[in-house]
Amino acid sequence: MSEYQLTISEDEAVVLFEFFERFDDTEELYFVHPAEYVALKRLSGQIDKATAAMFAPNYLEVLDSARERLADGYESAFPPLRPENRS
Repeated sequence: MSEYQLTISEDEAVVLFEFFERFDDTEELYFVHPAEYVALKRLSGQIDKATAAMFAPNYLEVLDSARERLADGYESAFPPLRPENRS
């Protein structure tokens, strides 16, 4: 498994902290300010540049394995999950 370093600004850190705190409190993901979306899009852009895993022919297997590794051993309650549409 590869490791990557992503960089965020102080402003992005503050905005994302509040975004994730609200999620922890409400178990709902929603935006209350455009800056939250901008910060997530910037982070997403860095991820897009860091890995090509999403272009692997076995991407769904790669994704499933990554999800299993990340969730393994997590002992807190998960928020409600929705079925995934893989069409």
